[in-house]
Amino acid sequence: MLESGYRKMQPTLFDPSTNIASLNEMILFALGEFQSRGHRLAERELALDRLRHAVDRACDRFRIEPPADEKLAALFEKAGAQVVEIPNYFAKRPFRITVSEPLATSALTVYHRLNGKHS
Repeated sequence: MLESGYRKMQPTLFDPSTNIASLNEMILFALGEFQSRGHRLAERELALDRLRHAVDRACDRFRIEPPADEKLAALFEKAGAQVVEIPNYFAKRPFRITVSEPLATSALTVYHRLNGKHS
């Protein structure tokens, strides 16, 4: 079991071996992956829906079950992002995430380090 009761998904024979220190590192990896796809992240308010796919890809990469939206918002906040909850009649996932420039830079560094690339 991982922290907060998350289970690791069963690895297959052909999956690359991966180590993830924490869910916080998974969040940083997801934010870095979002930026690596050419999306601007720093100092921009984004709906959780926009970041959810990057988180899902990071969870797949590290074979972790994706956290629920509320837990995900708390993980973003713990990582240093500003999280604003809006009324749930505005959106399916009622959170807005703003990432500072230093956090965005750190996330991109983590992404490159975990992919074996130089940042």
